[in-house]
Amino acid sequence: MRADELVACRGRLEEFAGEVFAPLVRADQRVKGGLYLRGLLLDGRRKSMQPMAGRLGVDHQQLQQFMTSSTWPVNTVRAGVARRAVAVVRPQVWVVDDTGFPKDGTSSPGVARQHSATLGKVGNCQIGVRVQAASDTASCPLSWRLFLPSSWDKGRSCQPSGPLPHPRRRASRAEVAARAGHARCN
Repeated sequence: MRADELVACRGRLEEFAGEVFAPLVRADQRVKGGLYLRGLLLDGRRKSMQPMAGRLGVDHQQLQQFMTSSTWPVNTVRAGVARRAVAVVRPQVWVVDDTGFPKDGTSSPGVARQHSATLGKVGNCQIGVRVQAASDTASCPLSWRLFLPSSWDKGRSCQPSGPLPHPRRRASRAEVAARAGHARCN
């Protein structure tokens, strides 16, 4: 969406952001949530913090802190978006699908040599899994999560009293929660 198109629908967008981010307790978080939403909607191939901030004309730290270190009820916000999307899409089917994200290196959470339908082969990648509402005229992802392959559970037992997940694999800036693990363990 071009900046002039965003301006044209700003009232509707602010109403949407106000509803979606209403569960956020602090006003500054709600403002940054709306800013992040505008950044996602603006034209531009890269949707990471710095390019989005550049298009918005703001310091990227505002977006970065909102997404990485600000505590807010992600699941409550996601559920609100899902309710609104289901009302608009009026799904005829529910789609469960995965998407592979090719990666160099092994530092990013969930990266492993694994099969990716997106790549069409086994490759070094992350896998995101989503549930999507779909009809003949529209579709929308409603919930998603990062798939953690079993290699990220090295040293972890599937029993609650078992050893904790392998610390080196999870010692990244993304801070993978100790309770998160391979699907067979959850």
